[in-house]
Amino acid sequence: MKFPAHYSLELAQQLNLRENQVSGTLNLLIEGGTVPFIARYRKEATGSLDEVAIGAIREGYFQRVDFDKRRESIIDSMSKSEKLTSVLKQQLSKASTLTELEDIYLPYKPKRKTRAVMARERGLEPIADNILAGTLTEKEVLHVVEVEKELTTGDDALAGARDIIAEKISEDQHTRTELRRLFTTHATLHAKVIKKNIEKGEKYASYFDWQEPSAKAPSHRILAMFRGENEKILSISIRPPVDSALRILKNRHLKTHRWQTEIKEAIEDSYQRLLAPSLENELRKHLKARADEEAIMVFSDNLRQLLLAPPLGQKRVLALDPGYRTGAKVVCLDGQGKLLDTSIIFPTHGEGKRQEAAKILRELVSRYQIEAVAIGNGTAGRETDEFVRSVQLPEDIIITLVNEDGASIYSASKSARTEFPDQDITVRGAVSIGRRLQDPLAELVKIEPKSIGVGQYQHDVNQAELQKSLQELVESCVNSVGVELNSASTELLTYIAGLGKTLAENIISHRENNGPFKTRRDLLKVPRLGPKAFEQCAGFLRISDSKNPLDSSGVHPERYTLVQQMAKDSKTTVQSLMQSEQLRQKIDLGRYINESTGMPTMIDIIAELAKPGRDPRKSFEQFKFGAGIHCIEDLHEGMQLPAIITNVTKFGAFADIGIKENGLIHISQLADRYIKDPNEIVKVLQKVTVRILEIDTRRKRIALSMKQCLSK
Repeated sequence: MKFPAHYSLELAQQLNLRENQVSGTLNLLIEGGTVPFIARYRKEATGSLDEVAIGAIREGYFQRVDFDKRRESIIDSMSKSEKLTSVLKQQLSKASTLTELEDIYLPYKPKRKTRAVMARERGLEPIADNILAGTLTEKEVLHVVEVEKELTTGDDALAGARDIIAEKISEDQHTRTELRRLFTTHATLHAKVIKKNIEKGEKYASYFDWQEPSAKAPSHRILAMFRGENEKILSISIRPPVDSALRILKNRHLKTHRWQTEIKEAIEDSYQRLLAPSLENELRKHLKARADEEAIMVFSDNLRQLLLAPPLGQKRVLALDPGYRTGAKVVCLDGQGKLLDTSIIFPTHGEGKRQEAAKILRELVSRYQIEAVAIGNGTAGRETDEFVRSVQLPEDIIITLVNEDGASIYSASKSARTEFPDQDITVRGAVSIGRRLQDPLAELVKIEPKSIGVGQYQHDVNQAELQKSLQELVESCVNSVGVELNSASTELLTYIAGLGKTLAENIISHRENNGPFKTRRDLLKVPRLGPKAFEQCAGFLRISDSKNPLDSSGVHPERYTLVQQMAKDSKTTVQSLMQSEQLRQKIDLGRYINESTGMPTMIDIIAELAKPGRDPRKSFEQFKFGAGIHCIEDLHEGMQLPAIITNVTKFGAFADIGIKENGLIHISQLADRYIKDPNEIVKVLQKVTVRILEIDTRRKRIALSMKQCLSK
């Protein structure tokens, strides 16, 4: 399949890229290449574009395909209705935006029965045309009244003619373009409370009488006001000054002649009844799309930080899912996350139960040689954390709280029931908490991304766009880290480039029936996994104990022969080449460059030989909240505390200070200098020190500051 030649040129200009970069990328995408594979293994064809640029090319391509389909549909519709002239066809062919295309089509688009349509059916179009031309006579008006039985007076005829004029004005392409510009630059977003619902709308109190230029309104306020409108708390209008709009219309359409009063009335009607609602609706969609895009981007940035959180690694873990009434579920996991044992303790049920709980913990830690303790940070999390630290476990054991957002969703999921059919949801939840400590990415991919609490307004934004964006983000994270083929779950394999759910399930089934994969090439024995899928996925799948040492690296199998030749030319083995920096430094990379393998690929291969299967994630660091802080009543203004950033928004960041309620660090309190974006200063899971500015116990709100506080 080929793409039109002009696509690559247009996209190159739009994205500020070279045309050969765009055309090379499009060819690979059309051939079935995935974004992670193209970014990692086809740098020569793309000019070393990253995933963001490749994704932008892909989106731009689909937008142009859809645009051309819409253009052809319009041309076909107008041709069938015999409204297509050579001039109109040329205008449609030259249109460069969807808005321009729809504006050209608007006067010829099939309509419902509007007032103008009914006026035309009464034969009033000649009257309207003559009013606009200034040539209408009283005689013509009287004649049409005599002929048309539904008209009783000349005023009826003039009213119908005004309806036609109003519609003509509203469908004029240049008029819409000029007014659209006015709406975009000078509209005011005005929110008002609906008085009968004022009592149940307290959370929207800031917007009960709110005005600001829509062009400058930040995304979080737009989404908040639109949510208030959807909940029938607020009414919203988004329009420019009426005088400015009418001035544009009069300058364009009001002629000086005896019928100008009729035209002026039609202009005012056209604006209030047709143009203003239509253009306001357009602007609403534009503002919503802009706000959605920004909110999804913030959500994606936060989720990336969470997915790429430092893993503890293959250590034996005891995990607790805390609780008051029902106690804390305890599970023990081996280094690969396999469930070894379960128990339940009641550390908050009096001294006797505390001593019993301590005894159980010490026994489990000793029996399974536990190396780390993971404690869910939900209800009773801090109390359980302090209890575990008081048990006097071996000093080298890591004890840490783990974010359990979404763990309850996983524990009730089909995959959790399949893996643990004989365990209740609290055990499954505890297992998930423990595995999150071992490898956050491998565990979090089992949960629907939007269920992980690192976004705002995720239920208000375009759900299809949110799902698509988060799906691509998870895929990017999984492939950037790589996956151990012989231990990966179905969910993790699903996100590997070129696989998907069916092939992931087939890989698991083949592994269970035939034992561990011995080499990457064994993947070709998996049902329905053909050469194309193998090409896309193989480089991201690792086999740590393979006979071929390259199977544990990010070197693609298509380059194995090249690496073997490098080793042969160096009079050594591939294994020795991977172990010796001195040997690698002696290699003349230029010697191995050819049409398909350029210097970018050679540099990547050498980097992989140096650190095969390197994990891009940071090393795990233990964190401890401030002692003696359990609830909001334990806080006081001016107190400084260690905290973890849990969510970053455009207006600031939320931080966990070790109690149920997160505190808000407003953007103005993030640094001792002016910043435009909180991401300049903080990221999700970053460890910081905060100072308490204000405590609102009634509304459970805590204002924090990082000014003059040093990050850990």
